[in-house]
Amino acid sequence: MVFSMTGYAALSRDVGNASLQIELRSVNSRYLDLAFRVVEDLRFAEPIVRELINGSVSRGKIECRMSLQAVAAVSSGLSINTAALDQLREAQDKVRAVFPDAAPLSTGEILRYPGVLAEEGLRSDELGAAVQQIAKDALAELRASRAREGEKLVAMLRERVSLIRERVAVAAPIVPAAVSEYRERLTARLREAVASLDEDRIRQEVTLFAQRADVAEEITRLNAHLDEVERVLAKGGAVGKRLDFLMQELNREANTLGSKAVSPQLTEISVDLKVYIEQMREQVQNLE
Repeated sequence: MVFSMTGYAALSRDVGNASLQIELRSVNSRYLDLAFRVVEDLRFAEPIVRELINGSVSRGKIECRMSLQAVAAVSSGLSINTAALDQLREAQDKVRAVFPDAAPLSTGEILRYPGVLAEEGLRSDELGAAVQQIAKDALAELRASRAREGEKLVAMLRERVSLIRERVAVAAPIVPAAVSEYRERLTARLREAVASLDEDRIRQEVTLFAQRADVAEEITRLNAHLDEVERVLAKGGAVGKRLDFLMQELNREANTLGSKAVSPQLTEISVDLKVYIEQMREQVQNLE
């Protein structure tokens, strides 16, 4: 399977009286580049998630966001923090000693005071296990997203390979035809210029022309590189760097083909090849 470096995943899980949220965003990058935006309560879990990502992804710029938000507690009873209640009573007594006419705190005001209602917190080991599980699930979703994108890119690359093969097949017979045409034109010019034809001279000129125009080597290399592109795509895995190298080689052969063009048709084919190769190169930049 071939993976794109572009992907997205977001999950949310209830953990005790809090909601644990994780978001993963992935774009293309030359290497594996991780960036974390984590609330302080989850800072301890960053190494856990970092290790999971390193073991699952080889390339891409990945931004990980993790947050922990309190939710309404569902409980059969309320737990009162008596220490906080005593502190609040002492503070009220001091205030009323200075302002005797001050109204006493109501029950609602007392219960709303921070810390009076005791909240059951999560132990760090429980929270760590929850982070690890949700991170694994988010990574699986991210890889699935990257796989779907990778499948589309592979289809596009294979389509361009087929188009390049078609153009190369058209280019193959052009040079022999051009050499034959050149021989006829050269023979006609010499016949007009001199009374007798020098067959050796004609053979020499035609041979030099054929050598300059010969693109058989370039066509062979183009087909070989296309074979390698298809082999790499079929093998799957981390193919981006290998394909990027092959795009450079394909472009080099297409340029050489253009420099040896002996007809407008061959020049047009060279331009088409470079357009297709550039389209492939742009998409290869997104592959892991």
